[in-house]
Amino acid sequence: MSAVEQNIGLSNTPIFIRNLDNCPPSYLDDPGRKEFFEIVWLKNENALHTINGAEAMRGDWIYLIPPYRVHQLNKAGKKGILLSFKRDFLDEDVKEFLLDVFKIFNIQGEFSCLQLDAETAAQLAKVYEIMEEEYERDSTSLVILKALLKVFLLQLVRIKEQEFTVQDINQKRVYEFMVLLEMNYQLVRNTDFYAGKLGISSKRLNQILKEKLDKTGMQLIHDRIVLEAKRQIIHSESTIKEIAYDLGFKDRPYFSRFFKQHTGQSPEQFQNEAKNHIISKFNTLV
Repeated sequence: MSAVEQNIGLSNTPIFIRNLDNCPPSYLDDPGRKEFFEIVWLKNENALHTINGAEAMRGDWIYLIPPYRVHQLNKAGKKGILLSFKRDFLDEDVKEFLLDVFKIFNIQGEFSCLQLDAETAAQLAKVYEIMEEEYERDSTSLVILKALLKVFLLQLVRIKEQEFTVQDINQKRVYEFMVLLEMNYQLVRNTDFYAGKLGISSKRLNQILKEKLDKTGMQLIHDRIVLEAKRQIIHSESTIKEIAYDLGFKDRPYFSRFFKQHTGQSPEQFQNEAKNHIISKFNTLV
């Protein structure tokens, strides 16, 4: 056990590092786990998701899972590492860096994925090895650990940026739309706003999104609202009525109709199903 984990209980642990095959129940079962950003680095494994409908390829994959995620990835039995940290472990840093971290973790709504080539994986591994050594010291320095985590995250930001530089202009617009959506969906729910920010018409934006994601702008806005509703239903102490108002719905019945239209369940049905899932799957690495 590292010095960081001496006060075990995630409420007292700002950062947590483990091999996937050595992740203890004390982490998996801790209710505070939902507050952590999780980086899952699979090494020489098949991807956990399909890629444009094709069979998942073997290689190095990094999954960036934001706090309070609704759906989790089944990583059981995989080779790789788990790196988790709380947001407040970085809060003293510059806002631009925090925004970059926020973007790479949230761009896909539920999780983001990076594929690493051999050279990039080797470079990132050097930083991780130093960070892991510091983490395992009997007298761990949180200042050093924090600095190393920042370097690791900046490497991921650079990988993500390089990924977008080789994509076509419309793929970049999709990325920019998703970033704008993440920052504004609770306040602005029309495609004209997002199209204006991108300097294109709403019609053109919808054409691009339909081509790249097979969804319109409004469908993606609704998807993001539903995702946030699910997150709050599962993780917050708020009532369904309070969640409805928080998400900008004028009353609970309107919210319930919206939620059922997009999920096939009422908010109450989803809440009960989620509770049962947590009880039955709580002790698995997912």
